[in-house]
Amino acid sequence: MEEYMLPCLSKRYFGLECMGCGSQRALFMVFKGDFADAFYMFPAIYTTLLFVIVVGLNFIDRARNYHKLIISSAIINAIIMVGAFLFKISNH
Repeated sequence: MEEYMLPCLSKRYFGLECMGCGSQRALFMVFKGDFADAFYMFPAIYTTLLFVIVVGLNFIDRARNYHKLIISSAIINAIIMVGAFLFKISNH
């Protein structure tokens, strides 16, 4: 399955990992049941999945307003992604 993954263009052309590096591998690890390894690969994997589920619910269930939940989950996800990115680049 890894041969079908998209390469990180930032890492390829600039030599610097982006904030989303590891997300595809982490998603496959979640599908395999390697939950802890998925978190170590990409710490924002679970908040990203929560965000995607909430956005999907927003499209499916038009009767409810998911706007606040979408915004709050996006902010939490962004904070975790930026924090993990800063931790990653400061330790390399």
